[in-house]
Amino acid sequence: MSVPVTHPFAFDPTYGMKLPDLQAIVPPEAPPGFDPFWQTRYERAIATDPQPVLRRSKLTHPDWQVLDIVYTSTGGFRIGGWLLLPPDRPVRRGLVVGHGYGGRDAPDFDLPVEDAAVLFLCFRGLSLSAHPPIPPDASGHVVQDIDKPDDYIIGGCVDDLWLAVSTLLSLYPWLAGHIGYSGVSFGGGIGALAMPFDLRINRGHLVVPTFGDREQWLTLPTVGSADSVQSYQKTHGSVLEALRMFDAASAATRIKVPMLAAVALFDPAVAPPCQFAVANALPTSKYNETFILDAGHFDYPGSTEQNALLREKVRHFFKVL
Repeated sequence: MSVPVTHPFAFDPTYGMKLPDLQAIVPPEAPPGFDPFWQTRYERAIATDPQPVLRRSKLTHPDWQVLDIVYTSTGGFRIGGWLLLPPDRPVRRGLVVGHGYGGRDAPDFDLPVEDAAVLFLCFRGLSLSAHPPIPPDASGHVVQDIDKPDDYIIGGCVDDLWLAVSTLLSLYPWLAGHIGYSGVSFGGGIGALAMPFDLRINRGHLVVPTFGDREQWLTLPTVGSADSVQSYQKTHGSVLEALRMFDAASAATRIKVPMLAAVALFDPAVAPPCQFAVANALPTSKYNETFILDAGHFDYPGSTEQNALLREKVRHFFKVL
């Protein structure tokens, strides 16, 4: 184990918890109206025609055909991203890939998947999907319309994921039943919120997911997006009741498809108790696995080896049989 012991933070990014403590965390119950809220939102979202527009990208890679893509999400938002296609093999799987709160300036060409159409979207307000007056930085983005559940930016980002799935199916209808999702940090939390209500997604990979156990998320010290919301509620009053409807751990209890979660013992940006609340919420199944990282959002000895092991698990997890 290489959990960092030296760091520059004014708090302990392990929060004094060891692996057994973290594995014992129980996810919070969903608030009343949780399922109808999200089911109604999903049905409204997938009624949108994504109208994807593709063009050859200026980016190139020897292993992929690279296309720029724009599609329409709810509210008329135009969502930008990239579509990677195998250059000389048939498409047999679809994969939607989210991103962290730092946004995305290019696709990940090293993603270990084959025979797949891989859609790297930029969630609304961020990177290629920048949309003033939505703040393009994490600290402003995460509080955009936070007091309005129907308009909160996080719900809109979930819509963007659902419409990414619609986009893949509109382009490659034979991928029905063979579309996965992969998301890290911010993208991991969005994935946990989206997947229970979109049965078109047949497996998911979440890495150090945020937005789990909002009560702890709003109290534990952090350098991540939760810090911005903690500052917001100091001047605007508690936002816990509103955010319970956007709790990734409550949502994860409803995920029924195979899942590969990767969670960290030390993380200054997404508190490990909140990550484990999401991972622990996933049903016990021979198809589910939780991979333990020594740290997240932080360089540490052994990270290269751990990430290589995780990469091989991802390769097998999304392999088309």
